Amino acid sequence: MSRIGKLPVHLDKGVKATVAGRQVRLEGPKGKLEMEVPAGFNIELKDSVLSVKRPGDGSRERALHGLTRKLLANMAEGVSKGFTRTLEITGVGYRAEVRGGNSLYLTLGYSHPIVYQLPPGISAKVDRQVMVTLEGADRQLLGMVAAQLRQLRPPEPYKGKGIKYAEEKIRRKAGKAAAGASGG
Repeated sequence: MSRIGKLPVHLDKGVKATVAGRQVRLEGPKGKLEMEVPAGFNIELKDSVLSVKRPGDGSRERALHGLTRKLLANMAEGVSKGFTRTLEITGVGYRAEVRGGNSLYLTLGYSHPIVYQLPPGISAKVDRQVMVTLEGADRQLLGMVAAQLRQLRPPEPYKGKGIKYAEEKIRRKAGKAAAGASGG
């Protein structure tokens, strides 16, 4: 049996769960999330604890067991505490600012500014025009938005200019001058 799949999902106070057939709905202080469970899987709700029961012992059921449980755990954490992702912008003249509540206005060295519309459920804060903190209840959507923002100007290995995750380390390369000095 899946070690992750058999673990129960404990819901925090203030989180309401509704199980109707294959639909699982969680509501909490940070928002509402909904998920459709794979066919055959059974979700039991008892005393604010969710548990996932799989229909059989086939390889597909075993594979989906832990995944389903982890997705439910991410939903429970998202609606109670929320998730954050931080991006750093490095480069002369590179900056970001939030306009209108749901638009991120980015200057990234192109001939034009980039306006990125944040999807519903995701909010952004900008510190000192170079640190963008994204917040949201849906972990998957938050990661997708962070990846799309990073893709607008990925960090380059020579000077490190671009958008990177706060915890990301950029492998730097020596430029032409450093390579030519060592050759003989």
